[in-house]
Parts: sequence; structure tokens; C-alpha cells
Amino acid sequence: MPGLEGRPGSDHDIVMTIPTPPPADPSFASTGPAATGPAEPHPGDRRPVIERSDLPDGELRSRIVGPLAEFSTRKDFAFTPRFVTFALRDEGGVDGGLIAQLYWDWLWIEILAVPERWRGQGLGRALVERAEAVAREAGCTGVWVDTYTFQSPGFYETMGYRPFGRLPNYPKGESRVFFAKLFHQPDETPEPERAA
Repeated sequence: MPGLEGRPGSDHDIVMTIPTPPPADPSFASTGPAATGPAEPHPGDRRPVIERSDLPDGELRSRIVGPLAEFSTRKDFAFTPRFVTFALRDEGGVDGGLIAQLYWDWLWIEILAVPERWRGQGLGRALVERAEAVAREAGCTGVWVDTYTFQSPGFYETMGYRPFGRLPNYPKGESRVFFAKLFHQPDETPEPERAA
């Protein structure tokens, strides 16, 4: 990914560079949550206007992801994620669980949350093991997840996950850490790709 590079010899720290848009770009429009519909084009300019949206709904997200999915499909990598969800439920309803996405021969654990009152009972481990079972049944290469140094990196390490990337100062003073568990090559850790 341009602007996101692993540096050799730095424990796979990731440095992100974001290009600064030119000042007074006439194609930039900021809109709030009430914005609906396509933006009006500038007179005499056929380029689209860039809108800011707080949180995309399902239709907006699929329209944004659409060109990526089309491009990937032309390269024989159809982008058709399958969601895997396990909820923790008691008589009060759902409180925590796991949400993952399965695509391109990997399972990505997006969310793992166990309420404080249920911690220490092996529920986090049980959720991850169930997700891993789904990934194995689907013939996946492995599972990857990201967490933070103030959250649970040790938990994933005890389950056989190995770090392959780190985003420093996210949040400030902490790091976001990326872990992977390979099913068929346990002694090999995936290395971050170098930018071309």
C-alpha cells in the first residue's frame, strides 16, 4: 500500500505518510450526517466532488467498495467477504462476542469483546477457537487480528499468534499490533510487503 511501509530492522514498525491535498481544492466538500444524495458537480467541471460522511450505511459502503471489488474480480480475486459472528448471550441478551471476515484465504478477526464480568472464564479463547475452526473448515491459510498494546497482545501470543506489524503512537504512547496465526506453516511469520 503506497505510504505504508515496513522498515527492516525496526521490529516491523509501520510508517505512514499521507500526501497533503492542495490548498483550496474546489472538489472538496465537507458534509455532516444529514448529507444525502450525490454532490452537485461544479459548473464546467466533470470531476466528482469529494464528500465527507460520518458513517456509511450499507448502500453507501457498497458503492464505495464497488470499484475495488470490480478491479479485484478482474484480477481473479473476487472481493466477497463472508462474515463470521459469534455472540455471547445470556438471559439479558447479547453482550460481547466475535465478528470476523473470511476472504482471500484468510480470516480477519475484526472484533473480540468479552465483558469484564465474564473475563477469566475462557470465553475469549473459546470465541477465537470457534472462529479458527470456521477458518480451517474453509481451507484458510490462517487468521489475522490487530489489537493494541494497552489491550490484549499477550492473549493472542498465548494462542499461537505471532506479531507481523506495529503502528506506533496509535494512540499516542501505545501501538497497534498486528498478529497472524498460520495453520500449515507454524514456524513462519508473514512479513509486511515493501512498497514498490
